[in-house]
Amino acid sequence: MTEQVPGDRTAGLARRLEGVDSTSLADAGPTLRVLPSEIRPLRAGTRIVGTAVPVDSRDDLVPVLVGLRAAGPGDVLVVTGSPGRALAGELFATEALRRGLAGLVIDGLCRDSRTLRASDLPVFARGTSPRAYGATRLPLEDPLVAVDGFEVRPGDLVLADDDGVVLGSPEEVAAAIDGAEEIQRREEALRAAIEAGESLFDHLNLDEHLAALGEGRDSRLRFS
Repeated sequence: MTEQVPGDRTAGLARRLEGVDSTSLADAGPTLRVLPSEIRPLRAGTRIVGTAVPVDSRDDLVPVLVGLRAAGPGDVLVVTGSPGRALAGELFATEALRRGLAGLVIDGLCRDSRTLRASDLPVFARGTSPRAYGATRLPLEDPLVAVDGFEVRPGDLVLADDDGVVLGSPEEVAAAIDGAEEIQRREEALRAAIEAGESLFDHLNLDEHLAALGEGRDSRLRFS
C-alpha cells in the first residue's frame, strides 16, 4: 500500500519544489509526468508551484468557471480543451489571482494575452486566440483529466517553469525531491566552477564512458 502524504507534508513538499527547477525534478523522478512541451509560459521566466485542480473544459467556459470557483490558495487549475478557442482571459485570471491560485495551466488556448503577461498570475498555455468558447455545457463529474495521455489527478503537485510542466502525486514527489535538490546543488556548484575557469570535462567521465561504450560494456555518463 502506498504511504499517504498528509497535508502538512504536502505543503512542505511544495515549499521544497520552490527551490528546484523542472529539469532537476524530472531527472530525479523519471516516472513523474511531463506535460507536452507545447504548453508554454505566456511570460518567460514565470514559475508555478502548487496543487492541481483538474478541469475537463468540454470545450466550454462553464466547467472552467466551476473549477475556478472550487479552487483556492495554492491551487493550480489544470484545464484540458481543444486548440480552437480560448478557455480563459483577463477576467478569469484576475479572479484566480484574487482567490490566491498559484497559476493556470491550459492544454489549449487563452486570450487577453497583453493583460495576462502583465499579471502576477503565471499562465501556461498552448497559444492564444481572440475567440472564446461558449458557456452551455455542464461540468463532468469525473475529477480526472488527461493531457496528451497523462492523467492529472486532484492533489497532484505541479512544478512549471520555462522548461516545461512536471507533476506527480505527493508520494511520487516525496520520492524524488531529495534527488532533485542534490542535482540542483551539484549543477549550481559545477556551473560556478566552470565560470571560475575550470573545464566541464575535468568533472565528467567522458573518456571512461566512451571506452566502456566502445567495448560494449554498460556505462553511465556522470559528473564527479
